[in-house]
Amino acid sequence: MHRARPLPQYLVQRYHGWKATIHAENKAWYRRLAEEGQRPRAMIISCCDSRVHVTSIFGADEGEFFIHRNIAGLVPPYAPDGDHHGTSAAVEYAVTVLKVANLLVVGHSSCGGVRGCHDMCAGLAPQLEEKSSFIGRWMDILRPSYQRMAQIADETARLEAMEKDAVLVSLENLLTFPFVRDAVEAEELTLHGIWNDIGAGNVECYDPAAGRFVPV
Repeated sequence: MHRARPLPQYLVQRYHGWKATIHAENKAWYRRLAEEGQRPRAMIISCCDSRVHVTSIFGADEGEFFIHRNIAGLVPPYAPDGDHHGTSAAVEYAVTVLKVANLLVVGHSSCGGVRGCHDMCAGLAPQLEEKSSFIGRWMDILRPSYQRMAQIADETARLEAMEKDAVLVSLENLLTFPFVRDAVEAEELTLHGIWNDIGAGNVECYDPAAGRFVPV
């Protein structure tokens, strides 16, 4: 038996406002999207954090980005074990069906998922070590990053380093997917690592030549 309830009134009001303005003024565009299907140029993998608004940052319209969000915007390693893999399924669909040209992994400042991994590894969040913790087991993907950044004395700097390292871990894991690696090698797909400073509004992109994130 489901327990779904009607939408909160504030969402109903916002929907009607959108339908009467934005949709009404762009009916032909929405009809075209519906009839022709989606043809996004890029896939975005970002954090669930409500403060991360990639479509606003890059000024994207409907149909332009194929977006997948999860805790800390992580990509797990390729694991064709027959289990449930939402992120891997999204990547597979974007690369093999939609054939996106660009794939962006987006990290951000003050990431709660990265903080959770940090605290779990530091012994400050024993609840995340429980096998029943979905968050803890997901953040195991980033556990090696804690060891790599442990020598950074300042906690704020250490967390930021882990946030950026999370992007690199995901980029590395993407290349363990055969269809991603093949598309990259065929120059049909390019991978990009992004870090967003929410407060300052800054965006940094990973530069492999420099070996660090640089301002865009």
